[in-house]
Amino acid sequence: MSGSARARRPTRSDYLLWRRATTRWADDDVYGHMNNARYYELFDTAVNAHLFEATGVNVRRLPAIGVVAETSCRYFREIGFPEPVDIGLIVERVGTSSVIYRIGLFQGESDEAAAEGRFVHVYVDNSDGGRPTENRPVRPIPAEIRAVVEALRPSMAEET
Repeated sequence: MSGSARARRPTRSDYLLWRRATTRWADDDVYGHMNNARYYELFDTAVNAHLFEATGVNVRRLPAIGVVAETSCRYFREIGFPEPVDIGLIVERVGTSSVIYRIGLFQGESDEAAAEGRFVHVYVDNSDGGRPTENRPVRPIPAEIRAVVEALRPSMAEET
């Protein structure tokens, strides 16, 4: 980058929670590496699987649900089938109605991330049972969700 320093490449020590995903032959594109859309599927699955498991409730049935408001990905090196992917998760920020996650993807023994995603959930009213509507007001993060996402903030983890 001209005139500015590149952001540091994340390492395994930057994340607090881990899960592993199996790769599939169909994940790779015609160039022999994982298709970009698959990275976003891994981000979404890592976040939502953690919310389901850690809260012990069906998060789809809470009075407010998290909808994806923003995603991005920084790619550092190729990954793909057949090796599994280690997925690291951390919460960067918790607001009144939103959560910003950082998700690192690692493959093999490397300590450096192959990719890092940014994933933003904004909580909205779910009184309509999850049916998409034109007017879904923003709501505070449900207590069940807040408890598990706060535990993934680095400062909170250091205090416990």
